[in-house]
Amino acid sequence: MHIKHGANASPKKPVLQRCILEEWTSGAANSIMLLGFNPTAGQGNSVRFIALSLVFFSVQFAHAQAPAADAEPVQHEFIIKNFKTESGTVLPEARIVYGTYGKLNAKGDNAILLPSHYMAEMHGYGWLIGPGKALDPKKLFLVTSELFGNGRSSSPSNTPEPFHGPRFPITSIRDNVEAVHRMLTEQLHVQHLRAVIGFSMGAQQAFQWAVSYPDYMDGIVATSGTAKTYGHGIVRLEGQIAALTADPVFDGGDYSTQPTKGIQAFSMVWTGWLFSQEWWRQELWRSNDSFGKNFDEVVERFRTNFIPGADANNLILHMRTWEYHDVGKTPPFKDVEAALRSIKVPVLYMPSATDLYFPVTDARYEAAFIPHCTLAIIPSLWGHPAGAGASPADGKFLNEHVASFLAGIAKN
Repeated sequence: MHIKHGANASPKKPVLQRCILEEWTSGAANSIMLLGFNPTAGQGNSVRFIALSLVFFSVQFAHAQAPAADAEPVQHEFIIKNFKTESGTVLPEARIVYGTYGKLNAKGDNAILLPSHYMAEMHGYGWLIGPGKALDPKKLFLVTSELFGNGRSSSPSNTPEPFHGPRFPITSIRDNVEAVHRMLTEQLHVQHLRAVIGFSMGAQQAFQWAVSYPDYMDGIVATSGTAKTYGHGIVRLEGQIAALTADPVFDGGDYSTQPTKGIQAFSMVWTGWLFSQEWWRQELWRSNDSFGKNFDEVVERFRTNFIPGADANNLILHMRTWEYHDVGKTPPFKDVEAALRSIKVPVLYMPSATDLYFPVTDARYEAAFIPHCTLAIIPSLWGHPAGAGASPADGKFLNEHVASFLAGIAKN
């Protein structure tokens, strides 16, 4: 593994070799200031919010430097009859909701898949899409798929008995990848993807695509997400499930009204992991009034309005999908290392330096087994959301690296 050090080092274009690791400084705060964003400047910096329904919380990052994607995705649905999940359950009808930007070209070689993250829908990648960003819908055909369980694709909340509510089967990341592969090939007639680009649970899907369909794309990009959920992440998710289900109103998932106290307890546990400890110590929430005017207001907004309108059973299903993920369980592999070694395509792996959900140490461990991997660590104090462009510096870092990566694989 080739490691680049030095406080004066600058981000380089990804070079596709046996795991290249790009590091700029030993301190995330110094790295951020190198990129033109001083995290201690407080209200002088305009912070770009990821739409809450797309990334976990109800306020929005408003990016003053670049507007949201001009183009709106066109919504579609794909229905699969008698869809058999990994658990063995057969859903009489499985529905995938997805959006498209742009058009598939005559050669059929400009399609990019952007799979959704936790409780997100098809608008979840505005930080990458549009003028001046890495993905131009005037040139590319972008497909933004929605996970089972988000309340729009087939979910506990919208599926009739005998699979309504808590009786809906646990759907794996592989289940989602299989369903979307069918959608792409059968409905959109996409025979090959230029790339799969995913944030968080979308990154989990990107790794699964590279293992399950190793020749179907030219490359993958994974931000703030890993190829397997390790023990610490499972414990966190189980703690959040326990907080939610402790509300008596939950009633084993057969509630008549949403278990509000349980959802608020879940929200507070989740919030504690969302950003880095340094983000809280430096009170970076002061960078945008949408968070709240003081600490108590910030905490109350996260507690009461974390994922507006979310259904408790849907929240739990997505946590189960997240925690069960392991590319190493893909037949015929026996462990994550073997599965990662099988990946044929170039991988741009971008963990956040301060992510508490998917620690950078997990990413370093996995990257060592991927044959053609560039590990570009996002130098940010914004924790997990850094992988979705939470600050202007994060957005700049991500867009530059994704654009360079796509240009590189286009030449090969």
